[in-house]
Amino acid sequence: MASGGEDLTDEGRDVLRYVRLLPVVLLVGGFLVDYLTPAQFSATAFYSVAPMLAAPLMSLTGTVLVGVGAIAADAGILAHFGYIGGPGGISELLSICAVAAVAVFINRLLHVREVRLRSARGVAAAVQRAVLPVPPRHVGPYRIAARYETAEAEAEIGGDLYAVQDTPHGLRCIMGDVRGKGMAAVEAATVVLGAFRMAADEEPTLAGVAARMDRALWREAERREGMDRLEWFVTAVLAEFPADGTGLRLVNRGHPSPLVLHRGGVRSAEPAGHDLPLGMGLCEAADHVDTVAFPPGSTLLMHTDGVTEARDADGAFYDPVTRLDGVPFAGPAELLDALLDDVHAHTGGPRSDDMALLAVCHL
Repeated sequence: MASGGEDLTDEGRDVLRYVRLLPVVLLVGGFLVDYLTPAQFSATAFYSVAPMLAAPLMSLTGTVLVGVGAIAADAGILAHFGYIGGPGGISELLSICAVAAVAVFINRLLHVREVRLRSARGVAAAVQRAVLPVPPRHVGPYRIAARYETAEAEAEIGGDLYAVQDTPHGLRCIMGDVRGKGMAAVEAATVVLGAFRMAADEEPTLAGVAARMDRALWREAERREGMDRLEWFVTAVLAEFPADGTGLRLVNRGHPSPLVLHRGGVRSAEPAGHDLPLGMGLCEAADHVDTVAFPPGSTLLMHTDGVTEARDADGAFYDPVTRLDGVPFAGPAELLDALLDDVHAHTGGPRSDDMALLAVCHL
């Protein structure tokens, strides 16, 4: 049975390959113990364990062969000691046959479960790609790259979102994170991205774009009967690179602060004021719009909390400001690849949340 080997590293595949030999090792070891020891010593447990261990580790053919091998090994030992015709020998042989049959049944159940899980992951990936299309690599003097990576042990569709749009007002971007997962999160992400794409072209200010998205999400929550509006919100950061080059503008709606990387190091673009996430209520006051220096050679890195909440074995959170300081990269794609590799090295195992990354480099 294939056990998701395509998701493993080369080292993981090597380990799995050796683990799959365990049922054969048990059969051979049990047979040798039985054959080389007196009749009162029995290795029957080995012949029972081997097929059951083969069920989750091997294919159907492998499980059947191990089961047949266990039956043959037990029958050979019983014949060697003259027990095969007695009631005890027949009972023992029948029990091994039953265990082999159960192992084949378990193998098939696991196979069906794996097929369904792969199908669900495939659908989730297709939906995610539809919601998050690949952004353009170049827009004017800017180079752009994005990455989306699901949590290793997570099969549900995540609610992370991003978009890049060239508008009459300059290049505008959004990075956001919907509360929760599953199709409800995808629906909320679709509402926000749809509103962003319309407002980005039409609204003259970045605060106006945020207000349009807020209203769209609020109206959609109102339309849904029985939905608590406060249970359907989106944290987001909006960025605007004006066509006149007057600096980077940011609006932060409760999202992790983006980073600005330049020759002098890495710094977090903390907002001057804190606004509520999108969908939590129509703010009467205008959003705080922060202006950040963004000369040529600078790179804006936007991310979701899957990055900053990644923990190592001791429970320490990942700090992109310190970890990325001094890291060389040729462009935004190389920066994101280096960041993902570093997060994997930091956690050393499964993560609890998805990660979305967006980098814009000013040439």
